[in-house]
Amino acid sequence: MMVTPGITVFLREQPDLVAGQRVGLVASAASIDENLTGSADLLHAHPDVQLVALFGPEHGLRGSAQAGDHVSTYTDPRTGLPVYSLYGETQRPTAAMLEGIDTLIYDLQDGGVRFYTYLATLINVMSAAAEYGRRVIVLDRPNPIAGRIIEGLVLDPAYTSFVGPVEIPIRHGLTAGEMARLCNEAFDIGCDLTVVPMRGWRRSMWFDDTGLPFVPPSPNLPTLSALQVYPGTCLIEGSNLSEGRGTTKPFEYIGAPWIDAETLADDLNSLDLPGVRFRPVYFTPTISKYQGELCGGVHMYVRDREVFRPVETTLHLIARVRSLWPAEFSWRGPWSESGQRPIDLLSGGAQVREHLDAGRPVSELVASWQAGLEAFDRLREGYFLYHD
Repeated sequence: MMVTPGITVFLREQPDLVAGQRVGLVASAASIDENLTGSADLLHAHPDVQLVALFGPEHGLRGSAQAGDHVSTYTDPRTGLPVYSLYGETQRPTAAMLEGIDTLIYDLQDGGVRFYTYLATLINVMSAAAEYGRRVIVLDRPNPIAGRIIEGLVLDPAYTSFVGPVEIPIRHGLTAGEMARLCNEAFDIGCDLTVVPMRGWRRSMWFDDTGLPFVPPSPNLPTLSALQVYPGTCLIEGSNLSEGRGTTKPFEYIGAPWIDAETLADDLNSLDLPGVRFRPVYFTPTISKYQGELCGGVHMYVRDREVFRPVETTLHLIARVRSLWPAEFSWRGPWSESGQRPIDLLSGGAQVREHLDAGRPVSELVASWQAGLEAFDRLREGYFLYHD
């Protein structure tokens, strides 16, 4: 049975939610219906929806921008509507952008993790709506990596950033609609919020269980395989290891010019980590770290995604690289004037870096965040829209 996404439910059953209202849409290239038609085109063509503006997140409305590239405001050639960037000079809708808009519709395909920037965009849209008296409608979509498993350190509020906007774990197991409900109440945003749920989604569903067509949510997450490892291997961005950008397997290939692939693969496989094997690989990135340089490394190959734990697995990988190549490995320096390191912002605090730098067992680190995970698990259950 195919899951029915929120955009389809809205247009079939609830277009009257925006009757007589001027609508702005927050969307991306992955904002599609089951027939691969984009939400912007669907809403623009619908006779009962007065779409007046579009908003693009990181990677842009049509998905053409690379990670971290600022996106400018422009006119969409398909609809003729203004496209305001929420990943450029501002990351939050301004009063000028919202002039002439009554309701903001949010329809983004999330990645299921705290540092995927569409979560920060959701929160910024909701907080701006609350400030300027606008309504928000979230058209729900699947969590591509299912809704049962949560993992990682709960964010230390001292490390709040665009890749860590609220105090939740790395892998949160919520849909965008559920997350909107949680943030609106538990984190006191207080906007006028309506969520249009999907039909047919269950917490145990991965994206390939939904029957929906898969469109990459961003350029370097081209497959579900990449999304499965992403909660962990995105942490590699905080180090001088390549996370495989500019290869055919971004976030699945991890390496550096100074790594011997066979040595690292054998070492990691000896750990017998659940649900994963490591294949020695050599690759030459076409963009990003080590562009044009031959790197040795591993392919993180998931064999059982139900027992695989990407965050814990990646921490083991970093720990082993540090042990085998201590002179070569390093953490990347600060991204911004705050002085906070990328690894700290991505992982949710200094705890991960300090623990690994001290050479302490990964098992101790994982055990240390269990109480926070249990508390979050209890909190999130109150905002579930779906069960098994």
